[in-house]
Amino acid sequence: MSRNQALFERAQQTIPGGVNSPVRAFRSVGGTPRFIERAHGPYFWDADGQRYIDYIGSWGPMIVGHVHPEVLEAVQRVLVDGFSFGAPTEAEVEIAEEICKLMPSIEQVRMVSSGTEATMSALRLARGFTNRSRIVKFEGCYHGHADSLLVKAGSGLLTFGNPTSAGVPVDIAKHTTVLEYNNVEALEEAFKAFGNEIASVIVEPVAGNMNLVRATPEFLQALRRLTSEYGAVLIFDEVMCGFRVALGGAQQVYGITPDLTCLGKVIGGGMPAAAFGGRRDIMAHLAPLGGVYQAGTLSGNPIAVAAGLKTLELIQAPGFYDKLARQTARLVSGLTEAARAAKVPFAADSIGGMFGLYFTDAIPRSFAEISHCNVPRFNAFFHKMLDAGVYFAPSAYEAGFVSSAHDDAVIDTTVEIARKAFAALNA
Repeated sequence: MSRNQALFERAQQTIPGGVNSPVRAFRSVGGTPRFIERAHGPYFWDADGQRYIDYIGSWGPMIVGHVHPEVLEAVQRVLVDGFSFGAPTEAEVEIAEEICKLMPSIEQVRMVSSGTEATMSALRLARGFTNRSRIVKFEGCYHGHADSLLVKAGSGLLTFGNPTSAGVPVDIAKHTTVLEYNNVEALEEAFKAFGNEIASVIVEPVAGNMNLVRATPEFLQALRRLTSEYGAVLIFDEVMCGFRVALGGAQQVYGITPDLTCLGKVIGGGMPAAAFGGRRDIMAHLAPLGGVYQAGTLSGNPIAVAAGLKTLELIQAPGFYDKLARQTARLVSGLTEAARAAKVPFAADSIGGMFGLYFTDAIPRSFAEISHCNVPRFNAFFHKMLDAGVYFAPSAYEAGFVSSAHDDAVIDTTVEIARKAFAALNA
């Protein structure tokens, strides 16, 4: 028995499903999860000593690669002074200033420890600011596991084919309206029907949890226009795409200014850190200034802040995003060419350091289109790549990530392995 298998069997005795986050369980692709022991640059190694080219990057944070020496040094420097204080630090002020500088829509920001904390807090703040209850989200978009957001959500829920979650009371879910992503007509109809009830619209401007799906400019422009017209708060969930698709996030790419933004992943450099922020007049409703309560013992943790600050510094190097986008596009074009040569129906897309792989003829623009992808064929491809040392997301409904450590040799090796994998699919 492999050590991975032994660890998985052992884990299932004390951890539900043997994992601490559902998509790690390999339920949709089958097989045994890999238990990771160490990582460096674009690689990680499992409990059996197998090395993999890593294209999940801890689901986005490792934009400069694993164990970057400068990030490591920054963390080691602060470790000796204490792990957590439950009191303010200067570093918290520094990372807040850096976030506000890089994303001008954010005038004030509150640090938290996870993306779920960021989105649920932003929604509570929007409701407190508007004195309304209804929120609007979009099918296939995942915004964390807060009750009001687990209504036709993405990520692990799509992996298991379950569009909602048990344990969410109907009385809570009824305040959430779910619309089709990129459907401007449905959006306009919803606002006409109950626009004065809507506290907030929350959206991933570049969705990553039903695989990579980009919003159309027309869709985001309609969102901005309608929320402004009806006095609703527009929340961009950039937990995944923030600092991933561009230095200023998706809002820079699209030229849209949201009222609130949720961030995570990259701003912690791999440590548990997230944030939400936006207009000063909205943020003023947060305790201790206002009546919307939000708190967190580990918010602004000094170790996480140190990793995040150094990562934010590194990604501001000249040409960083140009190179990252080129490498991601190199991967996508190489995979597409390999699939075409093998006559396998396949499409791929990328933006910044994010990419999506779809076993279908065209790049999807909604959850409905994603649902038509050939999942069994993806699963077969996933395992052929995994066996050859390439680790893609273990789900057909997740985006992938490239880091600055993925050089030409790493990308070309991946494409060469994929050529053999695609050819084997039709063998």
